[in-house]
Amino acid sequence: MLTFNDSEAAEELAERAHDLMEEVVLPKERELSGGMSVSDSTIEELREAAREYGVYAPQIDEEYGGMGYDFRDTLPTFEEAGRSTLGQIAMRVDAPDEGNMHLLELHGSELQKEEYLKPLVAGEIASGFSMTEPMQGGGSDPKMLQTTAEKDGDEWVIDGHKWWTSKGIKADVLLVFARTDQEAHPYEGCSVFLVPKDADGVEVVRNIPHVGSDVHGMGHAEIKYNDVRVPEEHLLGEAGKGFQHVQERLGPARLTHCMRYSGMAERALDVTKAYMSERDAFGSKLAEKQHPRMVIAEQETNLAAARSLVRQAADRIADGHEARVEVSMAKVFTANATQEAIDTALQFLGGNGIAKDLPVADFYESVRQFRIVDGADEVHKRTVAREAFEDVPAEELDALTRFDG
Repeated sequence: MLTFNDSEAAEELAERAHDLMEEVVLPKERELSGGMSVSDSTIEELREAAREYGVYAPQIDEEYGGMGYDFRDTLPTFEEAGRSTLGQIAMRVDAPDEGNMHLLELHGSELQKEEYLKPLVAGEIASGFSMTEPMQGGGSDPKMLQTTAEKDGDEWVIDGHKWWTSKGIKADVLLVFARTDQEAHPYEGCSVFLVPKDADGVEVVRNIPHVGSDVHGMGHAEIKYNDVRVPEEHLLGEAGKGFQHVQERLGPARLTHCMRYSGMAERALDVTKAYMSERDAFGSKLAEKQHPRMVIAEQETNLAAARSLVRQAADRIADGHEARVEVSMAKVFTANATQEAIDTALQFLGGNGIAKDLPVADFYESVRQFRIVDGADEVHKRTVAREAFEDVPAEELDALTRFDG
């Protein structure tokens, strides 16, 4: 078993999370297999178990209903939770609520924390993150954002068209990213607003059909905002600081996504290794054949490297750095490593891999989106490449000129 530079507190928290997964969550997942929907009462039952095991909302301050752990110390627990979609919901570390709670904790007013953060942590309400827009709007390049929010007295009037709003169907409140200063560069002229979904002018067009299951009401919605009015008190953080605020949300959220998918990939490999140890083919167990063993070894190595990159990026954030390059490296590598690991698991399971009796088929559908959501591979590689070419040593350039003529 590989070890990382996790603190004793992190290891103890993850151990309790592991016990919850093995003793409560995974048995419940197996009981519900075969396409059965998960009821609200089942979700509350799992969350109550998480509270009893001491792993409920570990990333949120105790003042707001969490456990007050440092972000860095929660990462191994996010990985444990990722072994099942039910685990993420049980421990209240599920996206997008986890990232939205983090943003509210960082920049919410006391009124906003009372009205939205505490109920979110308690699981009494749900939230959506409404940033991406269709066609020529903000997506991988959020500078193209078209949604506007204009000040009118003591209210903001929001107009725009969004899609891929995470949990938009189920959400009670939407965190909406909009331009508030049309003359300023988007980096200086955007803001975030808290918009109740039942506000006048909020039109939920549809839940977008997509690869991967609509897990427990998650989904991604297309939403139009037609002269939606919210009071000044619903501005989250500072006007014009939306980009900075969203980056503070997205950096840690990308890392927690990495850990959840890492846990999912590890679970897929665990299922596959158990199957290979029992499956006879061509005179021996699959687990005894050299090629499958070498492929599994490669996937385990890639996942270990991914975990290391995530922790390195988290350490930089904990030290007060933005860590954009480290986060981009961790995100793009983990997205590809987890996709490859889950694809390998499905292949070695054969017919059992594509059947929905096991969770691997659902994992396979889910993991493909990770190379697009929270920034496509190409966007993160662009970030890394820009940094790589910024500080080319002058002596290397001098050496090149000697070969020019």
